[in-house]
Amino acid sequence: MTPLYEDNHIIIVHKECGEIVQGDKTGDTPLSESVKHWLKEKYAKPGNVFLGVVHRLDRPVAGIVVFAKTSKALKRLNDMFRKGEVSKTYWAIVQKAPEKKEETLINWLVRNEKQNKSYAHENEVPNSKKAILHYKVLGSSDHYTLLEINLQTGRHHQIRCQLAHMGCTIKGDLKYGARRSNPDGGISLLARRIEFVHPVSHDKIMVEAPLPNEKLWQEITPNDD
Repeated sequence: MTPLYEDNHIIIVHKECGEIVQGDKTGDTPLSESVKHWLKEKYAKPGNVFLGVVHRLDRPVAGIVVFAKTSKALKRLNDMFRKGEVSKTYWAIVQKAPEKKEETLINWLVRNEKQNKSYAHENEVPNSKKAILHYKVLGSSDHYTLLEINLQTGRHHQIRCQLAHMGCTIKGDLKYGARRSNPDGGISLLARRIEFVHPVSHDKIMVEAPLPNEKLWQEITPNDD
C-alpha cells in the first residue's frame, strides 16, 4: 500500500495487483484494513479508525483507489461517483491492436454471478446494462498495444469484457481469453489517473499512479518529450 495523496478528508493509495479492496470469502487482509492500520500508526489514533470505501478495483488490477476519512467526504464522494463526476483513466496492454486508433465502445453487459464474469452484446438483451468507454492507442511493441481508456459507465469487469469482445484481450487476463497468465498473477490493466473536485475543499484533485515495474510497461509507454 503506497499513499499517493492525503488530507483531512480523503486518502488516495496505490493498490498492487492481487490485493482486495474490501474483505471477501478468502479471508485475506483487504487494502481497506491496511490503510486503517497505516493511519492508526501514523497519527497514533486510539480506538477504531474511520475509513469509507468509495469504489473498488478488481483483484488482479493495480492502480489508484480513493478512500474517505470522514463521513462527510464518504457521502459526497459516493454521490460524485454515482453521478459520473469523477474522471477515471485506465491504461491497458492488450494482445492485439484494435482496428481503429481511437473509438467509443457501446455494449450491453450481462453479469454471470456464478462465473464472476460479464458478457458483452451488441444490442440490449434481458438483464443487460449499457456500458460505454472510450479508448485510444498510446503505443505499441512487436506483440502488444497500449491503450488509454476513459470510462463513462462503471459496470462489472467493463474494461476487461468490452476489450475482449472487440478482440483485444488484456495481457494476462485468462478469464477473458488471454493466451497465458502474467508472472505475478495479475492482468496488465492499471487504474492510471483520477481527477475530481475535492468533496469538501472544492480544489481540483488529479492523482496519477506509477507504472508497474514490468519491463514491457516501460518499453511500450511513449515518452512525454
